Amino acid sequence: MCYYNSLKIPTKKKIKLKGKEKEIPPIDVDVQSGFSYNSWPIIIEDNAGEWKPELAHWEFIPWFIKHLGELEESRKKYTTLNATAEKLFESKIYQAAAKARRCLVLSTGFYEWRHYQGAADKKPVAYPYFINCTNKEDPLFFMAGIWQPWTDQLSGEMIHSFAIVTTQANGLMQQIHNTKKRMPTILPTDLAEEWIGPLRENRIKELAAYQLPDSALTAHTIAKDFNRGIEHPQAVVEYDTLPPL
Repeated sequence: MCYYNSLKIPTKKKIKLKGKEKEIPPIDVDVQSGFSYNSWPIIIEDNAGEWKPELAHWEFIPWFIKHLGELEESRKKYTTLNATAEKLFESKIYQAAAKARRCLVLSTGFYEWRHYQGAADKKPVAYPYFINCTNKEDPLFFMAGIWQPWTDQLSGEMIHSFAIVTTQANGLMQQIHNTKKRMPTILPTDLAEEWIGPLRENRIKELAAYQLPDSALTAHTIAKDFNRGIEHPQAVVEYDTLPPL
């Protein structure tokens, strides 16, 4: 799954998609938890086929949720931060968005836990990892997402909400996320361009299930309290008890 994300975009950074290059606003977020239910930059395509960046609410809000109170109650039962690739067209919540409202979620790295038991008489211990792209010249990459417009029927507030699509883990992520063995669907530029455009259902399923090759990602262990406001949450931390990947 993908519940902790990172994004560092410098000033005057440009993205080129579908032959058009656009500057995107700078941002510097070391780590953001999806469970903070805050905004995150995504890219969508409008009705004219023009792509554009925007801030959207990280949590897919279904059409049947009428107001914030109902949304807060729904969080006690289930989470919609991620959407499972294999079930996009089986889910009544995600089906329509998978067909017509797909987006790209911007990232320069995400966080996941590896569970290691060690001695047989001890409980497994969770070790956090920071995973990012091996391309240091351009560390920005695209996660597949789906988005949904939503209006709070009490306040009248209108927002766009989204979920990150997850797929089965590649070889590297199987070692790190070794319990559920999932990872975000990360798309290279050519597939990212496809994802936000008109597609048939079979192709949507293929792209949603795409596994980025192991060689495109790198990972290292970090401090266990990385998400508690420490100064350098992505700094390398080595653990003597943990075998290498």
